[in-house]
Amino acid sequence: MSEDASPPRLPAEFGLTPAQPPAPGPTDAASPQVPPPPIPTPQVPTSPRLVMDSVISRPLAELMRTSGDRPIGVVVEVSTNDERGAEAATAAVEALVRSVQSTPRPVVRTGGYVGTALTADEIQQLARPRQDAPPTVPAPSQTDAPATAHRAPRSAIHRIWPNFEVRALITRSVITTKCDAAHRAFDATGRGIVWAVMDSGIDAGHAHFQRYQNVDPAGRWHRSFVSDDPKDALTDDYGHGTHVAGIIAGSQEGVDVTAAGWYLDENQQRQSSTLRFGAISGMAPQTSLVSLKVLDAEGKGDLQSILAALRHVQEVNDYGRNLVIHGVNISAGYPFDPSWFATGLTPVCREVDLLVKSGVVVVVAAGNTGYGTALDASQHAARVGFAMTIQDPGNADLAITVGATSSSPHSTGVAFFSSKGPTGDGRLKPDLVAPGERVISAAAGENLRRAQASVPGATYVEDSGTSMAAPHVAGTAAAFLSVHQEFIGKPEELKRILMASATDLGRDRTFQGAGLVDAMRSIQAV
Repeated sequence: MSEDASPPRLPAEFGLTPAQPPAPGPTDAASPQVPPPPIPTPQVPTSPRLVMDSVISRPLAELMRTSGDRPIGVVVEVSTNDERGAEAATAAVEALVRSVQSTPRPVVRTGGYVGTALTADEIQQLARPRQDAPPTVPAPSQTDAPATAHRAPRSAIHRIWPNFEVRALITRSVITTKCDAAHRAFDATGRGIVWAVMDSGIDAGHAHFQRYQNVDPAGRWHRSFVSDDPKDALTDDYGHGTHVAGIIAGSQEGVDVTAAGWYLDENQQRQSSTLRFGAISGMAPQTSLVSLKVLDAEGKGDLQSILAALRHVQEVNDYGRNLVIHGVNISAGYPFDPSWFATGLTPVCREVDLLVKSGVVVVVAAGNTGYGTALDASQHAARVGFAMTIQDPGNADLAITVGATSSSPHSTGVAFFSSKGPTGDGRLKPDLVAPGERVISAAAGENLRRAQASVPGATYVEDSGTSMAAPHVAGTAAAFLSVHQEFIGKPEELKRILMASATDLGRDRTFQGAGLVDAMRSIQAV
């Protein structure tokens, strides 16, 4: 479930969901024309000073004050009043954007918007009034001429916005799940809770885990099921396990964090983008992590390894008599064929249900096989969504099976790749959904090498899949248990609370389960 399942998207700088500009106040034609009082102007790095209705929006002006020479992701809103028409005006604005860039950067044109990244000085150049020729309506054959013939008049630009929403990061998805609010309101940081990660290992030396010492190098419960080396569990040559673990726990604050993001360009070629931020946090940053390595350096494992890891948790917990490990995250699995007539009854599903019955919360990724190609009546291939694609061990009845939302769950809902229910025997799955597109977390192994090859200095990387969605729920559960410790050892009750308090996204039950996990609501529901 580690493959990058996100659809082709713009670079991370190119969020095309601008906020609406403030509407002008009402006017009274009969009242005397009194000049309005002066409006306070935001301070920006260079002149001229800007008023509220400037071409540069207020939030962008605020970003410009602190950006220095670093490019800011912007969306240029094209004027709808331009005489040349929308298409020609947008092409003209694109040409103008390219002309002010001191260093060429990707520019994406979508409808009446032009997305790119510009420094504060370049934004000022773009907004500055020009003495260009007034807008004219080109001849039909000259529709594309502005892109090469001349720069667009400044009047073609209505307003320039920052990219408000683009990617689901743990710098952002911790807000989507409301875990950040739970941290502040209830100190729901996962302190005292232990979570096992069944994956490709955890890089215990990553800076993300140092502040709270989430991964104890001397911990006696770490185990590798792919080698005999006792230290192997705390290495991660593949990188998937470290990424998953970083979504559950760990944090960095007050540092310049650099991450590598990915997008497909106009030629459908994979390109990188540099992402920077000053803080990053897992859902439950103080949760202690146990590494149970079931995937090798190529991200491959087998059923036996998972079964052995599940049994190991039972042994550590003395089969429920002494809960040391409170929860497990499994972002690995295999496709299940309903024709096997064993939905939820396979060995791995039975072991998961037994572990839950012993008092351990088990969170499982639903899988990334919720779409594919089918032939219509004319034998034309079409991309379609597929039901009954929940993977094992997500078919386990008592597991919390998690699907993935898109990067904007309240507007675009469930990710197209997220496996869909019901189960082959008709049970409702998935149980919950959480952010699973373009999630940034700690990079290690092959993930780190790939990131640094494109973005030198990167220590975090972007990835997509239900593998990323499951640890959002695992971290939310850990946060809940750190507040309501009376529910430790009662995983079925916890699952009921998480589902009852989830946010309905208005999607089909077989797509979204009970809805988007909500940390604040779950804590307040008790």
